Amino acid sequence: MDATILIALLLALLVGVSLGLLGGGGSILTVPILTYVLGMPPQEAIAASLFVVGVTSAVSVFSHARTGRVRWKTGLIFGAAGMVGAFIGGFVGGFIPGAILMVLFAVMMVATATAMIRGRKKTSSRDRPEGLPLTRIILDGALVGVATGLVGAGGGFLIVPALTLLGGLPMAVAIGTSLLVIAMKSAAGLGGYLFTVQLQWPIVLAFTGAAVAGSFFGTMLTGKIPENTLRKGFGIFVLVMGVFVLTQEIPQLFTLLGST
Repeated sequence: MDATILIALLLALLVGVSLGLLGGGGSILTVPILTYVLGMPPQEAIAASLFVVGVTSAVSVFSHARTGRVRWKTGLIFGAAGMVGAFIGGFVGGFIPGAILMVLFAVMMVATATAMIRGRKKTSSRDRPEGLPLTRIILDGALVGVATGLVGAGGGFLIVPALTLLGGLPMAVAIGTSLLVIAMKSAAGLGGYLFTVQLQWPIVLAFTGAAVAGSFFGTMLTGKIPENTLRKGFGIFVLVMGVFVLTQEIPQLFTLLGST
């Protein structure tokens, strides 16, 4: 096996662990791996990441559901709204130059990392809304869907806080439910991209298999590692990755703008 592909598959295990453990972070890791390790063009890497993350999340949902950590009604409502936004974002993303997509992706990484490092504001049960704020959840779902479909990132780490604050779900349940939403949005975003992008299916399927394997391990670790330590550590890692992507892509963006 080619050493580059082997490295990518080992990194795919980390993608799965992130999704199973945190309910997010899949595309934030997958897109740079596919772009800089396997050399895929940005649009293809984003489309492939949507498939990888979607399948891995769908598998992980059932692992969480067996322990009661999925709220199906809330997830299906949020996910349905997200699918509309993700399809639009995926379709539009196929027509945007790769350098612009990667800069947008890196900005999403930095914003996500900053939110993770800072942490969420603690809320008591009295601060959470009574019942299900349907209109707000649909709106937030659609907006998160557009972001996910366009750059293939920002799903889980935006969904989990939304489900916690808007739906009043406990953290562990929000993580499990977010995986249902991610699977639905990823399918729609991929559908939008496939109008303009063709995937290297053997590589994508191998990467997906490794990520699914990692997700089982991540699910087993849920609740066993202190949340603050995990979140901040991963946030710092994502921040470093985001800065790296920016340093790689901004010169190309200036070149692109200078040639127009």
